[in-house]
Amino acid sequence: MKTCAIVILNYNGGETLARFLPSVYNNSQFDIWVIDNASTDQSLAFLEKEFPQVFVEKLPQNFGYAGGYNRGLEKLKGQYTYYILLNSDVEVTPDWDIILVDFLQRNSNVAAVQPKILSALDRNQFDYAGAGGGFLDSLYYPYCRGRIWNYIENDEEQYEDDCLVDWTSGACFALRADLFHELEGFDDHFFAHMEEIDLCLRIRQLGLDLAYTSRSTVYHLGGATLDRSSPKKLELNIRNSLSMIYKNHPASSFWRVFVQKGVLELIAGIGYFFQGKPALGKAVFKGYTGFFRQKSLFSPGENKKKVSFLGPSRYVFIDFFFRGRKKFSQL
Repeated sequence: MKTCAIVILNYNGGETLARFLPSVYNNSQFDIWVIDNASTDQSLAFLEKEFPQVFVEKLPQNFGYAGGYNRGLEKLKGQYTYYILLNSDVEVTPDWDIILVDFLQRNSNVAAVQPKILSALDRNQFDYAGAGGGFLDSLYYPYCRGRIWNYIENDEEQYEDDCLVDWTSGACFALRADLFHELEGFDDHFFAHMEEIDLCLRIRQLGLDLAYTSRSTVYHLGGATLDRSSPKKLELNIRNSLSMIYKNHPASSFWRVFVQKGVLELIAGIGYFFQGKPALGKAVFKGYTGFFRQKSLFSPGENKKKVSFLGPSRYVFIDFFFRGRKKFSQL
């Protein structure tokens, strides 16, 4: 069995691969795989011509982030001890992969670890997706050291450490391959967005830890699948967040969390209409109707215990919007 596979998911990302894959190829010590979600651009021709040493797994259709990784990694099952899942729009730095794998080898109770994730557009800023480690509040709203809602901090070496986190970023994280398959991977029903947090919750239900290390650094472009201001992204985030809570939160108190989130997001949805952003307002309501349409696909968290979240904020929505606490250090 080999040590690690670096696995990149691609869908019509020829230009993105041309920009970012050279850094991965030149700075990585492990096998590189590209799982292709039935691209119709020149992605595969580019890989064959420019990077014949990169392994490619071709899928028959676009299964999204969750389904694409599930089907692609199933073909690698039993071949590697660790996987590093890496977005196609990430630039890496020397030894980034060795550091992540070494962290897992030295910490037996850590199931997954993410690096420091900075912005490829402004290398002095943290990236939206993961930043200096991900956390959840009591309503399962995600936030990061370095990013709360849409406020992003500059990297001033304030998160130069190793620490335990509530979730690791889907933009880049290393995890134990056997555990990924034991948990049956990501939830296909999510298609895209929130699936890595759902996986992290299921990992923590087993009593295992998740971590961040600043000793490995990558730079993420972001928005390669859906822009952060996209109504579709907002809809999927809301729908998948509710589904994630329904699956992983104790069934006895799910509806209490649902009502609290519903009130806050109803206010936000109405606010979008007043701001002249009706598409975003509609996306909020589509997220809720989408959840009820797919709720029957999931088993409620009847036997689940609520995971104790590690972050400092119980209600990050209130801290940010009503108390003006925009930095992690202010929570």
